[in-house]
Amino acid sequence: MLGAVGSGKTVLAMRFVLDLLKNRRPGAPVPEIFSLGSWNPKVETLEHWLSSQLSRVMSGLDRVTADGTTLTEKLVGIGRILPVLDGFDEIAQDLQGAAWMELSRTALPWVLTSRTDVYRRAMADTGGLQHAAVIELAPLTPDEAVEYLRLRSSRHDAPAWNLVQAEIQGNPEGPLGLALSTPLMVDLAAIVHGEQGTSGVDEAARGPKRLLTATRFDTREAIEDDLLGAFLPVVYRDRPEKDRAQAQRWLGYLADHLHRIGTRDDLAWWELGASMSLRARTAVISFLSGLFFALASAIGSTLVDLIATSHGLGFAIQHGLVVGLLHGLVTGLAFGLLYRRIAYNYLLRPFPVGVRLFGRSRQHGGRLAQKVVIGSLVGFVVALVIVLVDRLVAPSLGLDDGLKVGLLSAIVFPLVVGLGAGLAGGLMAWLETPIDVMSAVSYTDLLRANRAYVISSLSIWALTLGLVAGLASSFTETPLRSIQLGVAFAVEGGFGAGIGYGLCLTAWGQWVAFARIWLPLTGRLPWRLITFLEDARQRGVLRKSGAMYQFRHRRLRDHLADTFQAG
Repeated sequence: MLGAVGSGKTVLAMRFVLDLLKNRRPGAPVPEIFSLGSWNPKVETLEHWLSSQLSRVMSGLDRVTADGTTLTEKLVGIGRILPVLDGFDEIAQDLQGAAWMELSRTALPWVLTSRTDVYRRAMADTGGLQHAAVIELAPLTPDEAVEYLRLRSSRHDAPAWNLVQAEIQGNPEGPLGLALSTPLMVDLAAIVHGEQGTSGVDEAARGPKRLLTATRFDTREAIEDDLLGAFLPVVYRDRPEKDRAQAQRWLGYLADHLHRIGTRDDLAWWELGASMSLRARTAVISFLSGLFFALASAIGSTLVDLIATSHGLGFAIQHGLVVGLLHGLVTGLAFGLLYRRIAYNYLLRPFPVGVRLFGRSRQHGGRLAQKVVIGSLVGFVVALVIVLVDRLVAPSLGLDDGLKVGLLSAIVFPLVVGLGAGLAGGLMAWLETPIDVMSAVSYTDLLRANRAYVISSLSIWALTLGLVAGLASSFTETPLRSIQLGVAFAVEGGFGAGIGYGLCLTAWGQWVAFARIWLPLTGRLPWRLITFLEDARQRGVLRKSGAMYQFRHRRLRDHLADTFQAG
């Protein structure tokens, strides 16, 4: 399906999918729209990319079957998915030849949308396809364009609309005639210059006469840029000027973010920090995880000193704060190094899983072993460094609480913590179960599911580390002392190490660290991001695509990104 920019290719693809679903017979392929902008054909085959895209947003479909393949790979392989590939022109130009060769190779049936000029260039470079039916969307006629503008405006009989019609009929190849030949620009013109668009804005700057005076621009692109530039001020016309400027800046950042990460279409909530440099992201994760562990360690240490020593409240608080700071520095560094190691790992995807003790459908795969290994190693290393801090640094500062452990305990401590952390990670993977496919179909549904998973993780970390520490210490300590150690480890493990784990190894942690803390703190996104995104959708700036948002059109996204970069 070919056409010019804004000719309605994506809308036609959506209508095709909806009509096919409406009349689909059992066992027939299921049509699914895929935005091609994130596909690198030199790295992934079409089948593998389609499978990974489905697994990203559909719960349970990444489960490994008996023959070692995932459900998505099997569905794609046996032809149960009909891919509707939207935006061939969104693929980087130096990859389009490879993409075309890959599309020629596959045995899958598919439907493709593309700009006409890009399609023709790809055909000339690669020799084209055999037996491919082509539908090309025709431009709007002047009568069709003006009729739509009249319907969207209360100025049905205004002479200005007659003048607009006369201009594009008399000069259909002129700048205005070409600009108003696509549904996108005609719709923008109706929003910007119609009665509903001009209400509350400068009448001299908006309205049908503006379209006529715009003919002073030399090119079609200049008129289109004028419409795109006026779109946000008009749809946010009910907000103060300061709020309009903020909305443009935030939307510009989101558009620029899509350009930087290369996906270009889907605003995935777990990737909103991905356009930051790896160094900057590592610093944020390291600071936040260290901060939370420092608070938890300070509280745990203070409680132990209050119960097990006679130094008093003042000393307990002072000792707790210093020890918490030292422990926070150690764990912050450890979690920062861990995050840098797995920053591009699949672990940071929002796995659509929940935690359930009974009646669950397990999907372990390599996740259980991987989490056990990661948890054990990180727990052992962090505990080893903490022992050195407690035995060497704290006493040198005059904060020896008299609870210094012996050599044997100092050796056993890292092993116990490593064992507890590994068990916590393994238990989380063992209790995971796919959530219902239909229960995570929106932006907030998937976010809530991942948040519930992380909260469950914190409870399991606290319980596991507390029990392991209490049982291990029961061999060398009194029952009271064992309980104290168990409580302290539960606090530090659940609300310190557990939060660090959530920030480093979960999609919700990425959302909290970047979209809810760092990016709003630096002014690049609003504090109430989901409210802002939903408001932008209601105003027609964004649209929903499954569990993600998209800009209403790629041309608008590109315009906002260019404006943001220029500013």
